[in-house]
Amino acid sequence: MNTSRMLVAGCAVFVVLTLAGCCQQQSDDLMAQNRLQQERILSLENDLTQCEISLDQCLKDKETLAGLGGADLEAKDALIAALEADLEKKKAMIAKMQTQLLQSGAPLPPDLNIMLQDFARTSDMITFDEATGSLKFKSDLLFDLGSDKVAAGAVNALKQLAQIMNAAEGKQFDMVIVGHTDDVPIKKPSTRQAHPTNWHLSVHRSISVLNELTSGGLSPERMAVKGFGEYRPVEPNKPNKGGNAANRRVEIFIVPSSK
Repeated sequence: MNTSRMLVAGCAVFVVLTLAGCCQQQSDDLMAQNRLQQERILSLENDLTQCEISLDQCLKDKETLAGLGGADLEAKDALIAALEADLEKKKAMIAKMQTQLLQSGAPLPPDLNIMLQDFARTSDMITFDEATGSLKFKSDLLFDLGSDKVAAGAVNALKQLAQIMNAAEGKQFDMVIVGHTDDVPIKKPSTRQAHPTNWHLSVHRSISVLNELTSGGLSPERMAVKGFGEYRPVEPNKPNKGGNAANRRVEIFIVPSSK
């Protein structure tokens, strides 16, 4: 009887260890894939910068040659057209890869997953999506209307998040901070001076979140910021630029470190 129990217990331990090993391998594979994706994006962005420099130089040369005409100008036109086509191709490829990187969202390691679940329960402003490894903050609670200054009640939450990401469980991950707004235009002159469009406001809010996380001890090199303005709503806005609170949000995607 004791021997049977020992065999059952041994089998159970073997199964648990095997499953744990499989999960860890899957997590490692996904991290490696994301890391390669990020490296490819960085390489493309470097190529894009060089292409833009070449295009800018060609445009300057074209202005110099504009009064001359002839074969030189035609050749320069052809080169500019080719560079512009290459620019658009690279921009489209980068956008596609960045979207895949954000939306592929691999499940996080169990320990970090639990820590973020517990963190999300501390505030009504935060939700955590376990499937994509992303946190969502309601902008109406994170910021005052039309402002990019983080509300006093949200500062401690961001500092707590910085502590989680600096813990052993979060050390191997970076964060992409993405701001969103509704479609209500910015009308107040003083607000428009600081944030001319919703696009500006969404990026400025992402930067403010980054600054609070940095203040909380998280290294800036582990964070990136993006802003989509009103252009990626999660729910329909009301007619006639009526907006929707659900679309006013800041999302933080937790991704494997690119270093």
